[in-house]
Amino acid sequence: MFARHFIDSLDFAHNGRELRGIVPLTEMPRLQDMLATPDGKISYFVRGLPDKDGKPMLEVTVDGLCQLRCQRCLNGFPYPLKLFSRLMLARAGELNEFSVDENDEVDSIAADKHLDVMDMIEEEILLSLPFAPKHPQGECHSAVKEINALDKRPFAIHEDLKCWSGTKRN
Repeated sequence: MFARHFIDSLDFAHNGRELRGIVPLTEMPRLQDMLATPDGKISYFVRGLPDKDGKPMLEVTVDGLCQLRCQRCLNGFPYPLKLFSRLMLARAGELNEFSVDENDEVDSIAADKHLDVMDMIEEEILLSLPFAPKHPQGECHSAVKEINALDKRPFAIHEDLKCWSGTKRN
């Protein structure tokens, strides 16, 4: 079993700490419904630092490859995970008080004395995935074959249906 890392997020950010590692996708249970196969690993890097105004934040970098399940054919396809997130740390009640420049790509999360790093990374991955993952256009082989077959004989799907008397129509 993989050892989970828990950090005091404010202390981690104030002291400029860093954490890196490799985690198997099997350790991310919420991600499993999106995957065609749980095989694979991702590498991560979490760094604490102050933002330009001195407020504590975390930078999260994730790199890896997973097999998402195509919503057209239900087969897997490779999907690269290359994420970079900046997360402002807010104490309870401060989440709505942060004003962020329009150009900045910064989200806010609640500061936590016992932040589960794997949960945070899994959340960032889930937020980055497409809502309905699909093969790129023209690469979904099962759907393409079925569509081509129906284009040639559009009523072929009905050939095996029996009429109400129980005999096949010819």
